[in-house]
Amino acid sequence: MSSQTRGTHEYQDDPRNVGIRIDINGEYFARDEARVSAFDSGFVLGDGVWEGLHVHHGKIAFLDQHLERLYEGAKALDMEMEVSPAQLGERLYRVLEANNMREGVHIRLMVSRGIKATPYQDPR
Repeated sequence: MSSQTRGTHEYQDDPRNVGIRIDINGEYFARDEARVSAFDSGFVLGDGVWEGLHVHHGKIAFLDQHLERLYEGAKALDMEMEVSPAQLGERLYRVLEANNMREGVHIRLMVSRGIKATPYQDPR
């Protein structure tokens, strides 16, 4: 067995990520300025849904199926989505355009219930 084992979290640096713009609630932030609140329900409780998306030739692979699963997951958690699947898809393509990315891209789409007044588990 090699002393240099590879794990699932290894990656190759991609120079495109240095100046990446990240969409948080429709507003773009530089990578080192992107933040969520410590009271965000997804951060404090893992209360949210997410999808991993891949981009090939400028298109998000299986976008409709990913969004359907995301919205079904949100519904199962009794989480209200503030945008329609079509609007969310448009936002995803706008952030790709803002980053000038069309190929070899992985998007981590994360949706949480939002900022909570307290860190308790009751979703209200």
